[in-house]
Amino acid sequence: MKVALATCTTLPAPDADQALLVGALEDAGASVRLLAWDDPMNAPDAGELVVIRSTWNYFEDVDGFLAWVERTAKTTHLFNPASIVRQNARKTYLRDLSRRGIDVVPTEYAMKGDARSIPDVTRERGWDAIVIKPVVSAGSFSTQRFAATEAAAAQRFLDELTRERDAMIQPWMPSVDTYGERSLVWIDGELTHAIRKSPRFSGSTEAVSAAMPIAPEERAFAEKVLEPIATDLLYARVDVVRDENGVLRLMELELIEPSLYLVQCPPALARLTRAIVRRATADMA
Repeated sequence: MKVALATCTTLPAPDADQALLVGALEDAGASVRLLAWDDPMNAPDAGELVVIRSTWNYFEDVDGFLAWVERTAKTTHLFNPASIVRQNARKTYLRDLSRRGIDVVPTEYAMKGDARSIPDVTRERGWDAIVIKPVVSAGSFSTQRFAATEAAAAQRFLDELTRERDAMIQPWMPSVDTYGERSLVWIDGELTHAIRKSPRFSGSTEAVSAAMPIAPEERAFAEKVLEPIATDLLYARVDVVRDENGVLRLMELELIEPSLYLVQCPPALARLTRAIVRRATADMA
């Protein structure tokens, strides 16, 4: 039973889940190795179950990463599947989810080379403080918050960003400072736990809470988001926040390489380990 945990050659930040998951899989009888997606000399083996974990630099070469995903999926079994990864690699998926009736954080897109006016966007949308970030990103890469009085700085930041890549503009959600951004963790068909995250911008570190129970409203929301693809997933993370009216809104749907906060929830680690072992064993049959 062979398992490869996909990562990258140089992690931009420590992966708190990695050692726990490797140890749990080895204790379950698996042969485990780390597989850097961006190392051309380190290809997946046939019959090896590949689980995407800390490929946290993929935003630097998203096309190269997606090509690696396709090659890997043709060689062996990959989780999450290539079709899910393709759909989730660009945050334009928020637009698709909104069309499906999911309440998302309102978003305006500025594609590479576009000239979007921050004053026009904020006036038309009625937004005050805003957040600008890339459409393809990980962690807090090139993510900044701007107050209503900082329109000129926001415009410079957006113009610089769209010279190189697609960008998105969203209103700042004040409830992040109170209710917080909640990450709802889903493993093998079940929501396991939630954590509260602090706001994170370029150059800052992330602070997370201990595991928290998932409220019924949060559970129903996450299940609605995941329902069409739930049977295809090994893991997911649904990041939510409340708007000014207390309505839950989706900030991000993480289906590629989310931190699952296994340190905070040992039962989630056990569930993920069992799910991987079951899939790897099925590959051997």
